Amino acid sequence: MIDYGRVEHLVRQAGQMILDANITREQVHSKDGRYNFVTDYDLRIQQYLIENLKPAIPDAAFFGEEDTEGNGHRGISEGFCIYIDPIDGTTNFIYGYNHSCVSVGIALDGRIIAGFVYNPYTNEMYRAIRGQGAYLNDRRLWVEDRALEDGILAFGMPAGTQKEAWFFNMLRDAHEIAQTIRNGGSAALDLCRIASGANVAYIQTKLNPYDYAAASVIIEEADGEISQMDGTPVSLETDCFVIAGAPIAYTQIKNVAVQAMHNDK
Repeated sequence: MIDYGRVEHLVRQAGQMILDANITREQVHSKDGRYNFVTDYDLRIQQYLIENLKPAIPDAAFFGEEDTEGNGHRGISEGFCIYIDPIDGTTNFIYGYNHSCVSVGIALDGRIIAGFVYNPYTNEMYRAIRGQGAYLNDRRLWVEDRALEDGILAFGMPAGTQKEAWFFNMLRDAHEIAQTIRNGGSAALDLCRIASGANVAYIQTKLNPYDYAAASVIIEEADGEISQMDGTPVSLETDCFVIAGAPIAYTQIKNVAVQAMHNDK
């Protein structure tokens, strides 16, 4: 039996480490890929979570973003696996943008059963346990089934997307439909904001499982939709193209993306 209260407490403590951080240039390091950064705080927070979640969920494997002790660097299809993004929105964190979060998703036998996404700057804890609903702090979340015309379309754009003209064409076409578009810089928060109603949909060409594992169950428990572009479930093994939203908006943005890719061929 998992003590989810203990898990939430640890995620909140990790968020406090973000608030207490005093980031310097010497603590920022480059990873593989253009404009892909890691800080000493990413490493410190992930290590803290792994060390303290191990006793809470014995025998669990860990799939975290950073290269730290205890990270298996992959998901597993049997038993418990914990997906950790210690600071989702690292670039925001580096520049004091104050829009980052800690994301922890828990899977059992290859299916996410619980998720916690905490924004320490606003003290907003998104959480969900499979079959028990989604919450923002103490408020139960339900997705209002709206269209793109009735809300904000959020998107993410990893470095290198500049070469994919179809994606910019898709954003142009989507912008003509949606009320407006935003790139918040934190995939986990932008996804969770679908559950709370702040965003009506989200799209990004490449996310890793630790980016969306926790948010996926939060969206689903709030009656939202999340999948890969072809409609198949998001992968817990490898990166994938993610589309999410209120059911109507989700279908709309998926159709816009498919059409943009078709026109680019």
